Amino acid sequence: MTSVGLLDFLSSNVLMLRKYILDYLPKDHSIPEIDLLYKMMRDYPSRPSKGLRPSLCMLVCETFGGKNEQAIVSAAALEIFQNWILIHDDVEDQSEFRRGSPVLQKIHGIPLAINAGDALHAKMWGLLTKNYEILEEKTCYSIMQEFSRMVDETTEGQHLEVSWTEKNKWDLTEDDYFLMVQKKTSWYTCVSPCRLGYLIATRKPLPKNGFVKFGIDLGIAFQIRDDVLNLTADKKYGKEIGGDIVEGKRTLVLINLIESASIKDADIIKKIMSKGKHKSPADAQKILQLMQKYDSIEYAKKRATEFSESALKQFSQIFGHLPDSKAKRNLRSLVEFMVSRDW
Repeated sequence: MTSVGLLDFLSSNVLMLRKYILDYLPKDHSIPEIDLLYKMMRDYPSRPSKGLRPSLCMLVCETFGGKNEQAIVSAAALEIFQNWILIHDDVEDQSEFRRGSPVLQKIHGIPLAINAGDALHAKMWGLLTKNYEILEEKTCYSIMQEFSRMVDETTEGQHLEVSWTEKNKWDLTEDDYFLMVQKKTSWYTCVSPCRLGYLIATRKPLPKNGFVKFGIDLGIAFQIRDDVLNLTADKKYGKEIGGDIVEGKRTLVLINLIESASIKDADIIKKIMSKGKHKSPADAQKILQLMQKYDSIEYAKKRATEFSESALKQFSQIFGHLPDSKAKRNLRSLVEFMVSRDW
């Protein structure tokens, strides 16, 4: 169960980061077209969010003895990163909703949405230069390197997933899925936020393979949980329920379904899923019924539990020797929330 302390921290942190980001982003312009760009750049950062990634960065920093004000720039840059890749992701997936509202391209069109994402990307790097005002140069350089690695890993993972859709590829294994997720999700959701918090707090080089195994397992558990929620959650989830089926996402649930199904059912699944965005509500319902028939959702939940247990074991190894503190307790609660949340 999520602690009240963690919920209070996340809520206050989201408000603080939102204000910081919106104060940083340009507000208005005398030229109407540029004024619209600025409004589009501010759209996703203004929408409700959980702020998990920047909060993870700040809690790791504080747990290792750092101060929140030292991590605010990097934490805010993580949130901007999340927003610009979501704009692009929504275009690539032809999504309909994001955080409970129509996606940016549905409101303004694809070309303007892509450009707004590009503009936010540039602002992310610009914000990171503010670290030089509060941290020593060596640490700032390490932070920039970590962001560069994070962008590389995330875009490689996105390329894998989009390529599978473009090539209508269905002969995928669990290991294919885990590789895609560790790149697309684990690095920017878990690995890099932890590494950034450590770098800011300690001013030391990262330990060998620092936080990688922990972050990958945590990220995989987080993504599987997200895949399951997309099929089972209520409206507070904030995305299209069943949207992954409509978009043809190669989730662990779907991969297990194809592997477990009879030859006849597997052919039906592939035929429906190959329709792309042209699936009917009946098509999506048929896939969901087959997932239930073959217990693929329960299988995914089981695998998520295995990865979350591994991540929690590593958490104890990484953070166990550090002094007890409110930040450390909240950090543990946040890790547990990320793999057990229902929204």
